[in-house]
Amino acid sequence: MTSTSDLPPPVPPATPEVARGVFGSDRLALAEEYAALLATDGVVRGLIGPREAPRLWDRHLLNCAVLGEAIPQDVSVCDIGSGAGLPGLVLAIARPDLRITLVEPLLRRTTFLDEVVEMLGLEQVTVIRGRAEEVKERHGFDVVTSRAVAPLERLLRWSMPLVAPQGALVAMKGSSVVDEIDVARPTLRKLRCAEPEVLTLGGTSLVHSTHALRVAWADPSQVGLPASRSPRESHRRRR
Repeated sequence: MTSTSDLPPPVPPATPEVARGVFGSDRLALAEEYAALLATDGVVRGLIGPREAPRLWDRHLLNCAVLGEAIPQDVSVCDIGSGAGLPGLVLAIARPDLRITLVEPLLRRTTFLDEVVEMLGLEQVTVIRGRAEEVKERHGFDVVTSRAVAPLERLLRWSMPLVAPQGALVAMKGSSVVDEIDVARPTLRKLRCAEPEVLTLGGTSLVHSTHALRVAWADPSQVGLPASRSPRESHRRRR
């Protein structure tokens, strides 16, 4: 079996032509610098696997960037479980209009995130070391993003308390997203969420489209209020 130490030194992947259209000419250099950091420091520090470096653009950077298609202009974004910055840092590079907070519990990852933010001059990005449930801004973000953090049932419990009344969870998901929605039905009802919307992004620019899920509040005026009890529950409390 080949160990990590036996593999050749990581090298930055070549930039595909489609990246210019996705990031724009004025942001492409930042995306390339971030790709180089992921492929070198990111691999050495164990933030991504060494075999991911050659396919960083197709599997990671481009599909995270097109998540911006589902995010309005000039809004606040909280990216939970940011890891090495996917999708949060990619969105910050592609969309300088967004105000982004990266939430990540592991120190070695937040150290890397802080370094990248400083190196790339991403002044609109804040890094918080902690878990989603520890973030103080309850219902304070227009959009809450994530990628491969948890099944939808758990993701809703972590993300929706951060979503503003007129905001939404916008999470990257795989091909099993419909099954996840079915499993999460009780949680969706309990949290008073609207019907989830499955999105297909990047269809005109990427070979492989990105799948995402958007979940908003069913009634924005009720966000943050305690759930009303059923008549049966009220009767039990009076007895």
